[in-house]
Amino acid sequence: MHLDVLSLGEILVEFMRSRRDAPHYIVGEYIGPYPSGAPAIFIDACARLGLKSGFIGVVGDDDFGKLLIERLREDGVDTTCLRVKRGYTTGTAFVMYYSSGLRRFIFHLRHAAAGQLSPEDLDPSYLSETKAIHVMGSSLAVSESSRDACYKAVQVVKDAGGIVSFDPNLRPELLDTGAIKDLCEPMLRASDVVMPSLSEAEMLAGVKDPIEAARWLLKFGPKTVAIKLGDRGSIAVTKDEVFWEPAFEVDELDPTGAGDVYDAAFIFGLLNNWPLKRIVRFANAAGAIKVTRLGPMEGPSSQLEVEDFMAKARRKTACSL
Repeated sequence: MHLDVLSLGEILVEFMRSRRDAPHYIVGEYIGPYPSGAPAIFIDACARLGLKSGFIGVVGDDDFGKLLIERLREDGVDTTCLRVKRGYTTGTAFVMYYSSGLRRFIFHLRHAAAGQLSPEDLDPSYLSETKAIHVMGSSLAVSESSRDACYKAVQVVKDAGGIVSFDPNLRPELLDTGAIKDLCEPMLRASDVVMPSLSEAEMLAGVKDPIEAARWLLKFGPKTVAIKLGDRGSIAVTKDEVFWEPAFEVDELDPTGAGDVYDAAFIFGLLNNWPLKRIVRFANAAGAIKVTRLGPMEGPSSQLEVEDFMAKARRKTACSL
């Protein structure tokens, strides 16, 4: 099957605290289950934007697994390589938000179905026929077998001439930061595009200035580094250019998944051969739409929605790098 893009890694359901500043260690209400998992959010957004998309992962033989499979299929994602594994439950995450915007997660992934992804799940012919593959750092941290699957998949796609994109998506709840940084290095060297958050770029590069951090990451070999700056928008840096686009003004409801949606919109623009400045603005808009909606996978429904949003929404022109 010829695909525009595929991703692989953890796919899970998420439960969210119904109110902010309610830590997990006290009794309280959660809402959910919501379809989630960074690589799954990414690929669902790709499909909704109009790309031919496929996903490689593992769910349990349970109702949560059915929810996830049905959601991806409904949105147009090819699930041929989404395996159902008996004897394991579908991965879960519990998240609570502080008023400051910080989040705290509790994951059940490594010993759930999500952690059972392995190189044996990869079909080389499926991989070699995609134009692009996207990997999340969290998928490298979930389990050793998941990490090996990601590395192998990237090599197959790269050998076939495909584009490799990478979001470090550091999750200290899964693995300590130092170990994750070591796992990221092979991906930084293999990638054409790297899309960290500002805190991730600072952590990897050891510098606070986003442009300098991007230039440090470029030394590993990527052609483009796009850094997500939250309410300051995002920048894209190449060997010769720097593009900064300010954020759009929106009322934030749920930030989870916004970075993954940004990644999807960026790849959408890249595969459509758009100028880099247009790609960055489009990705900002897609991420902005996501934060206004409850649920990690509730990003824009189409390219048209993003374009319409850009035509009407205001950008934060007062802020700067």
